[in-house]
Amino acid sequence: MLRSMTGFGRCDTVLDGFHIQIQMKSVNHRYSDFTIKTPRYYTFLEDKLRNLAMASIQRGKVEIQLSLEREESDDKVITLDRPVAEGYLNALKELEGYGLKNDLTLSSMVSFHDIFHVEHQEIDEEQIASLVAEGFSMALAEFVEMRETEGARLESSLRSHLDALLQEVAAVEELSPQSVEAYRTRLKNKLEEVLSSTAIDESRILTEAAIFADKIAVDEETVRLRSHVKAFLSAMDTDKPIGKKLDFIVQEMNRETNTIGSKCNDLTVSAHVVEMKSIIEKIREQIQNIE
Repeated sequence: MLRSMTGFGRCDTVLDGFHIQIQMKSVNHRYSDFTIKTPRYYTFLEDKLRNLAMASIQRGKVEIQLSLEREESDDKVITLDRPVAEGYLNALKELEGYGLKNDLTLSSMVSFHDIFHVEHQEIDEEQIASLVAEGFSMALAEFVEMRETEGARLESSLRSHLDALLQEVAAVEELSPQSVEAYRTRLKNKLEEVLSSTAIDESRILTEAAIFADKIAVDEETVRLRSHVKAFLSAMDTDKPIGKKLDFIVQEMNRETNTIGSKCNDLTVSAHVVEMKSIIEKIREQIQNIE
């Protein structure tokens, strides 16, 4: 089954008192590239998420974003730094000696931010990593399903293109011998025109036709092209990432088609070769989105 490199998955759930939101999306990329975004106090989860993603995603530019919050209790603890607060109070009392009015209140003391310490409660990293892994599996399931759905659509289109390509190959195989016979006839007529008063050596005509047939023979190329199509179809039946392999096979298809084009000098055959190139280009464009 083919998988597209384009995908999207999302998880929004509460597990063991934590509200977990995970969003992952991917686009085409020649290799694998992972960008992980986590809250400031949970950066230790980046490697965990990256490893989980790498285990299931072989190609694509993937972005994973995590939001993690405690559902009920606040994870912040605010404490007063007494020595610093007392230092402020003593300094303010000294200022009274300069004739300043003492209008100190609690609300004014809050403006001195350094007298408070904001600390996060200790967290169980293993527990949170386990919860996030569970949430990630939910997002991944949706992500993979979307990739497989798009992959199935691509596979259907690719099989249609390959069928059309084989039809063009069959047409070239049928027309190629006719080109040789047409050349033999043209050669004979030309010689009859030039040597109208002289007997024509049929063996010479047959020899020239044989040399021409050898030059334009495309049997080997069409056999190899059919073999590449067979390899392409076989690769699509596997469950492994095959995007790079298909790209290589398409390069070989294009090589054989170019060789056929360079050998033919028949307009009808050339038209089929042009159509073959067009089909192969469509295939090449589509496999750029296959994992």
